[in-house]
Amino acid sequence: MKVGKLNWDDLKEIISSNRSVDRADVRIKSGVGEDCSVVEYGDYECVLSTDPITGTESNVGKLAVHINCNDIASCGVEPVGILVTILAPENITMEEIKEVMRQIDEETKKLNVEILGGHTEVTNAVNKLIVSCTAIGKGKLGSAVATSGAKIGDDIVVTKLLGMEGSSIVVNDYYDYIKDILSEEEIKEARDYVNNISVVKEGTIAGSFGVNSMHDITEGGVLGALWEMAEASGVGFKVYGERMPISEATKKICDRLNLDILRFISSGSMLVTTKNGEELVKRLKQNGINASLVGKITSSKGILVGNSVEQEVRPPERDELFTIEEKINKFCI
Repeated sequence: MKVGKLNWDDLKEIISSNRSVDRADVRIKSGVGEDCSVVEYGDYECVLSTDPITGTESNVGKLAVHINCNDIASCGVEPVGILVTILAPENITMEEIKEVMRQIDEETKKLNVEILGGHTEVTNAVNKLIVSCTAIGKGKLGSAVATSGAKIGDDIVVTKLLGMEGSSIVVNDYYDYIKDILSEEEIKEARDYVNNISVVKEGTIAGSFGVNSMHDITEGGVLGALWEMAEASGVGFKVYGERMPISEATKKICDRLNLDILRFISSGSMLVTTKNGEELVKRLKQNGINASLVGKITSSKGILVGNSVEQEVRPPERDELFTIEEKINKFCI
């Protein structure tokens, strides 16, 4: 099988055929495109999500905290705690494990998120360090926003810049292949993207603003996130390539490595749908977060418009990040 997330047909079949229990107190349930599940507890509800870091060995502790807390934020609530599982190969050093936990402690401190527990193990079942976290959030009953809530006519908003996580990974893991096409300032900019991949702030702002749907943009990029949101909500979308917020550094990286930026891992950007996108963009910018209106939710099909040409968006396959090695080998970049 190919490296990366399972294709969505297989994943959908696995989810639908392996859910024997259907509890009434689980308000938002697992499904294709849903970042979190939400469980009711009296006047409050608990929001839960889990994800590993597998695509890089750089900044794994930092990334593990943020991609999981971002999922909680994509429901419009604040993360309160995180559970950490570390699976390490036999050649790991204690210093490397301590560095991962130092990163996790540092990032959770920034978010006021408590480390609730977890598991650390050295095992021959893995050949590189794997960090997987489960994040937990809390909100008032009925407050959590689902990915599946997008409505026809909604504006589609994207926050910050696309491709930040992917660009940061590339400058660390594939530096030799891009160093000659980026300036020193652009290299520093791309490395610093890892410090801007939290969407907790915009998630809580959007949650209090009142939106219909949110989804953080991770594997599969913005087109993958749009497809997941549309699939979960039973709607379509129409977005415009020229409106997508992309830095020059990320454009150069994707051009050099022959990557589709719109399908490139993009933690740090949030996808939001709302009836009043202009007002949400204004609210976000007032709070120091850049945001862009990129399109509309429609009744059917996902459409990307580029150079006045429309093309239908197909279900996401593996993220562009996982194609870099074979492209380097094939094209001898």
